[in-house]
Amino acid sequence: MNEQAMNPQTIHQAISGGGLLVVAQWEARREEADRVAEILRVFLPQAQSEPGVKLFLISRAKDNPAQFLFYELFRDEAAFKAHQESTHFKSHIAGQALPLLAKRERTQYALM
Repeated sequence: MNEQAMNPQTIHQAISGGGLLVVAQWEARREEADRVAEILRVFLPQAQSEPGVKLFLISRAKDNPAQFLFYELFRDEAAFKAHQESTHFKSHIAGQALPLLAKRERTQYALM
């Protein structure tokens, strides 16, 4: 995935006004890890450009390339729902990536 750095002002802007934070951990089947990474490379800029997305990062573990970590900050619950109903989510994530996974976990958080 692209390495992205944020300056403190950008971080402040992203978290101002609260939001819904979703953290997801994926583990691809070993033989599918590179395919999952390629799907995510195509998906990421589309997800980042959604109007209700404040921050959307995907990382790949250095010591286990089959593991991926998602850090997603949405404006609110409605923005998260719109994300899951988007064409790119349904196509790339639900249609292509999820069948290649061995494990998927997601947790939602409210910003403090």
